[in-house]
Amino acid sequence: MTDLSLYHVIRESSLKDNAPLLILFHGYGSDENDLFSFASELPEELFIVSARAPYAMQPYGNAWYAINFDADKGKWSDNEQAKASRDLIAAFIDEVVAKYPVNKDNVSLLGFSQGTILSYAVALTYPEKIKNVIALSGYINEDLFETQLADHYQHLNFYCSHGSVDQVIPVDWARKSPEFLASLNIKHQYTEFPVGHGVAPQNFYEFKDWLVKLI
Repeated sequence: MTDLSLYHVIRESSLKDNAPLLILFHGYGSDENDLFSFASELPEELFIVSARAPYAMQPYGNAWYAINFDADKGKWSDNEQAKASRDLIAAFIDEVVAKYPVNKDNVSLLGFSQGTILSYAVALTYPEKIKNVIALSGYINEDLFETQLADHYQHLNFYCSHGSVDQVIPVDWARKSPEFLASLNIKHQYTEFPVGHGVAPQNFYEFKDWLVKLI
């Protein structure tokens, strides 16, 4: 669907009104269909929206922001582009809440990799828009937000997971997330699985159980 600021696909809720909302944000080089494969296995009362990142890549796929490789800097992220996507996502959440029969006070984000980095940034910049975050195979990039007062975050809840042998985003980066969230008194759970840069079946069932208790 293209009538909102981000192209997206939806799975409607079994509820006619005020449904809990789950928005999915894919990783670098992927698209809205990737995480949408989870939808059929998630509770039917969830209204699910899977968004496509705004920057098309060649020959296929999309990105929330550029990741560049050069001899001097090595691998680096375009943080200004990432901040633009952060704000675009925040506006998109408002559009989704206005368009669809969902509960604006029960919004969960689920990200993978680059989608997780943006989900962290959105929730920590615009906490009033978010209730829960499922952060898969990503990390907190502190350059993408300015920390607010801890009482702005007291309603938030994060589920964070990472592969212990992730070859794309080092697990050491993800291990900093629990300490950072704890410093802001944000409720969170962190789990590692013996996989690479992906979502193991047991990872899926754990975050599903976590989410079901909160929606």
